[in-house]
Amino acid sequence: METQRKKILLGLTTTPGSDWRGKIEEMKRFGIGEISLFPTYLKKEERKELYCLLEDFDGLSVPHIHLRDDMDEAELAYLGERFRPVAYNTHESVRGKGQFLEYRDMIFIENHFHLADEAVLETYAGMCLDTQHLHRSRFEAPMAFFHVMRLLRSGILVGCFHISPMPLLRNRAERKRRGISGHYMIDLSELEYVSRYAKYLPDIVSIEMENSFEEQLRAKGVLEKIVNG
Repeated sequence: METQRKKILLGLTTTPGSDWRGKIEEMKRFGIGEISLFPTYLKKEERKELYCLLEDFDGLSVPHIHLRDDMDEAELAYLGERFRPVAYNTHESVRGKGQFLEYRDMIFIENHFHLADEAVLETYAGMCLDTQHLHRSRFEAPMAFFHVMRLLRSGILVGCFHISPMPLLRNRAERKRRGISGHYMIDLSELEYVSRYAKYLPDIVSIEMENSFEEQLRAKGVLEKIVNG
């Protein structure tokens, strides 16, 4: 029986180094009809602009959306009705605020550089695995790394996946010179580390990069070979 191929989604990111309006123009140019959405750095008024621009795309599919803590029930209802996501992710801080509980079966908690709060993971649907966070924590926060690996090996549900480039030492000087973040890919070799974690990938795999969609399309080709063989 043939193994189902993983779907790699281009990521419309909104971090300071990401030209999200430019990415929307690229969607028109390249005929992109399916994305993952990261409105992570946008306040409410900017998010309204983003959604308005995306509404111009008939039949746009957005299977995965990164939530912000300042979103309310009305905004989630809009996202669900307009874009039909199958998975959301957010951070552990939602637990303290008791947020989004109506959508808990669709929300996955992103791993970071501290021990994952298993009570939060149990309250929501499971884990959103961020590969760069996990790989960096091997060196920067080993206890967090081993804790996440234990959860993965125990079979915790991973409902969505973020893939960012892993900055390499040889590129450090260029990053400093250009003033770019760890979410910007300098070359495709920064994706090779993902092979270490490919067996944990769910069906939804989102590229989280500041790079243009043109560059993300090249990254997607490399990632498809890594995760699908």
